[in-house]
This record gives sequence, structure tokens and C-alpha cells, in this order.
Amino acid sequence: MINRKVLLGPMRLPFLILTPSCVSLGIATAVRSGVSINLFHIFLVLIGALSTHISVNAFNEYDDFKTGLDSRTQRKPFSGGSGTLPANPRMSLPALLIALVSLGIVVLVGVYFTWQHGLALLPLGVLGILVIVTYTPWLTHNPLLCLLAPGLGFGPLMVMGTHFALTGKYSPTAFLASLIPFFLVSNLLLLNQFPDVEADQTVGRRHFPIQIGRHRSSLIFSAFLILLMLLS
Repeated sequence: MINRKVLLGPMRLPFLILTPSCVSLGIATAVRSGVSINLFHIFLVLIGALSTHISVNAFNEYDDFKTGLDSRTQRKPFSGGSGTLPANPRMSLPALLIALVSLGIVVLVGVYFTWQHGLALLPLGVLGILVIVTYTPWLTHNPLLCLLAPGLGFGPLMVMGTHFALTGKYSPTAFLASLIPFFLVSNLLLLNQFPDVEADQTVGRRHFPIQIGRHRSSLIFSAFLILLMLLS
């Protein structure tokens, strides 16, 4: 019998608090637009967003276990994964199933809102799915994409996707609001890469701390903070 705590490990539950924070931005811009908000749609958006986050987390846990990266990485509070799969190797298949089922929920929610509002949502949805599926095996092997993808997922894709799902249209206000999590989340993932340089190199990852070093990468971190302050 699988322990519930072990089953929930690949989802990285403590980090899911980021999702409702980003969704709340999209809800706020939707309310600001003056459109009547459907509470059921808010519920669906939150389910879809949480499923997105769970899926990318579980895919990451599965891929890092299969490549052996977990065994080379020293776990820290905000990096190195949950440690579930190295401690419970038999959980690798359930972790993959969690990722796939969560991705399926994301697709279903996206299909519903596409049916509600039309095909204008489709490019955003397709890009979001591509980020989920390709982040660990491919995007982490390109420094620029590895830097931008996390912020894109939690910023423009999640915030603007929420706004569109609730209003049926895009908004410059939602885009500007989405840049806040874009810079913050990209910086968070960049910072988490600093202690993992040596381990990440062994599996072919090519993020900026590997490519240009930690010192120069800290300049990117500072630049993103400055852009964030200018935006605010």
C-alpha cells in the first residue's frame, strides 16, 4: 500500500501556494475590467492552474530521478526536488501518472474555456502545454529558454489565461500585471540553479549559472529586480 505522504511528494505541495497567488492577479484584472465574474469559472481556472503546477512538478521529479540527477544533487529547502523518488524508487511510475493525469485535467479545462470563448485562447493553451512537457528534458538545456520559461508559465500564461477565461478577451492591464510574477518566478528559478551547477552539468543542463558563471548570472538576477521595480 502506497503511503499518502509519499504519493503527494512529487506534487511538491508546499510550493503550490504560488499558483493561487498568480491566479489572483488574473482574477483582479478581470474584476477591474467590469465584466461579471462567474464563480464556477474561477473554480475551474484554479483547478486548471493547480493541475498545471502539479504536472510540471511531477514531470520534473520523474525526469530528474530517471536521469540520476537526484542522486547527485544536495537537497535544499528550495531546490533538489522533494526527495520522494530516490527514497522510494517504486514511486517513479505513479509520479509519471500524476504528471499525465494532471496534464489531462489542464487540457480538459482548456477545452472547456475554448468552447466558451473561442479559439483565441488556443495559442496560449498550446504554449502552456509545451512548456509543461518540454521544460525539464529540453528547455533546461537552453540558457535563455530555461531562464524565461518559469516566468512565462506563472506570469503571462497563467495571469493572462485566467483573465481571458473569466472575461473572454485579452487585456493590456492583465499583461502588465503578469510581468510581476514573470520577473519574480524567473529570478526564483535562476537563484535555485546557483547551488546545483556541478550536478546539473552531469546531465547536460545548460542554464546561465553553468554557461556564464554565478557572478555574471547574478547580474541577470539584479537586472530582473530593477525591471520589476520600474514596472511597479
